[in-house]
Amino acid sequence: MLRDWIEGLKAATPGQCAVCRSWPAQPVCEACVVRFGQPQPRCLGCALPVPAGIERCGRCLREPPPLDRCLAAVSYGYPWSGLIAQFKFHGQPGWARPLASLLRSAPWIEPALEEADLVLPLPLARERLAERGFNQALELARALAPAKTRADLLLRVRNTASQAELGLGERLRNVKGAFAVEPLAVAQVEGRRVVLVDDVMTSGASLFAAAGALRQAGAAHITAIVLARTDEPADPAAPQ
Repeated sequence: MLRDWIEGLKAATPGQCAVCRSWPAQPVCEACVVRFGQPQPRCLGCALPVPAGIERCGRCLREPPPLDRCLAAVSYGYPWSGLIAQFKFHGQPGWARPLASLLRSAPWIEPALEEADLVLPLPLARERLAERGFNQALELARALAPAKTRADLLLRVRNTASQAELGLGERLRNVKGAFAVEPLAVAQVEGRRVVLVDDVMTSGASLFAAAGALRQAGAAHITAIVLARTDEPADPAAPQ
């Protein structure tokens, strides 16, 4: 719950709130968390917002994704989009802990982590890892469940073009075959409940491709956990 997020920040050194600039405050103050971090109903297949009482959107009912569940804490918008950009593009891995606390505050995240056998970060391409100096998904995973996190099981085996300017169909083709389970570790994935972790989900193409590789390796149940989800499909022209 939001109270858990606030309590999780109390151990951090007080400073200025990154959103409203109040002082002294935790990285994001209590008032801003309450204002901008309220959970909302989301589709269990793709994490897009849905009306209360609806578990899956129409598209996921017609075309079930390769994930058993897809969970997001907040929408990708103000103020979280700016904080995530600071986290991964400006060399500030210290944001992993407060952002992981925000993830844990969502009521559906903690049960998924408790049920998981393995927590796997979505791997970065080698060039992006060298450029950033760290994998933001790995930092989040370690902050969420350090004892269950493995960074050596799910591999990115093919570099891909940037997804930013691609439509949904192009994104899916772009990441096809980009992920694989370490061949010598397939037995560690087979029959396990796996949680995939990433910071932002736009179309879901990368998470779906990674889930396909895990499914091929025999994973019994796959849940994706993301900090933020864009509220609209990446390709509005694609069939809904």
